[in-house]
Amino acid sequence: MSEYIHRLLEKEILEATRYFSVITLTGPRQSGKSTLLKNLFPNALYRSLEDPDNRKLAVNDPRGFLKSDTDELIIDEVQKLPELLSYIQGIVDEKKNIKFYLSGSSNFALLKNVSQTLAGRTALFELLPFALEEIETLIKDKETDNLLYSGFYPVIWTGENVPKFYYPNYVKTYLERDLRDLIGIKDLDTYQRFLTLTAARIGSIFKDSELSNELGISANTVKAWLSTLQASYVVFNLKPFFTNTKKRLIKSLKVYFTDSGIASWLLDIDSPSQMNIDKMRGHLFENMIICNVQKYFLNEGKQPAIYFYRDSNGNEVDLLIKNKEKYDLVEIKSSETFNTEFLKGIMSFEKEFPDLTGRKYIIYNGEDKGEINGVKILNYQSFFFKSYNF
Repeated sequence: MSEYIHRLLEKEILEATRYFSVITLTGPRQSGKSTLLKNLFPNALYRSLEDPDNRKLAVNDPRGFLKSDTDELIIDEVQKLPELLSYIQGIVDEKKNIKFYLSGSSNFALLKNVSQTLAGRTALFELLPFALEEIETLIKDKETDNLLYSGFYPVIWTGENVPKFYYPNYVKTYLERDLRDLIGIKDLDTYQRFLTLTAARIGSIFKDSELSNELGISANTVKAWLSTLQASYVVFNLKPFFTNTKKRLIKSLKVYFTDSGIASWLLDIDSPSQMNIDKMRGHLFENMIICNVQKYFLNEGKQPAIYFYRDSNGNEVDLLIKNKEKYDLVEIKSSETFNTEFLKGIMSFEKEFPDLTGRKYIIYNGEDKGEINGVKILNYQSFFFKSYNF
């Protein structure tokens, strides 16, 4: 059995148990939700609704299914039987000392029912695959290309599986089977191309019409498929920075994957050495950095306050992090060599919005360089492990 790697979210969950009878933990499949809950609450009875016998018992005798000698019960994949939530509501209203720890991998199916049935009774958290900070000791000697290729799913870093076997299986059994069945997709070939083309748009402005034209399907179908990926924590949107001014700013979204390992496999990158020369390397590096900032907020129990900036002249800043009344500006480059051209987008934003400009950073794959024009030039690991104070 592999050694448990502690998660940053544990602190927030433990604090929340002081105030809530129910903890609800969502996130992608196999991001470590049940492992976290089992280690955090070792005395709790564990039951998964993936197990047909458990599901049958829960359907036929929900009250019996929800009984626990320790007054603590972990229920995994609870979205498979949302009717249980009403019984849980009644139990926690009647017995104040009982605790339920719910987990699920389907955002749309779970959160809607939880918010309706357990409002005021549950704390909601999201757990993504490992943040860089959680595996700092494991990655210190790893090349960046290895990180991008490997991704951050727990089974990779606990040594239980390897990328070349894990990600093809994940995509085929979950993305291509479960999600396709969920939304009734009959044309698997088109759906597979949709997944690949979405990965190829990482870091670019996402336009439904472009993708629909390439695939020969309607823009509404593209939106529906993308919404399913979002609700299942496969991808997430990065919203554009926008103000009520006459300045012409891009209002379209960007789409990123919650894990670079899945995206790499969809892009047919089959090794770290191929990653080094692949045209998508810079976009995947950007994906890793932005997703890790998102993980920071989620691990603090907060919704990510992150955006990107782009105007009609093509001036762009990869990441804006809301910091009180200002925005910290982060330009992301996968290069190991610093170039003053990297400063262009940040300088443009500061010129247009001086009162909204906070701290400024170039995050790249090279060595720390100090400051240039008030912009800190940092290796990405220095940024996360040493320098940035969220």
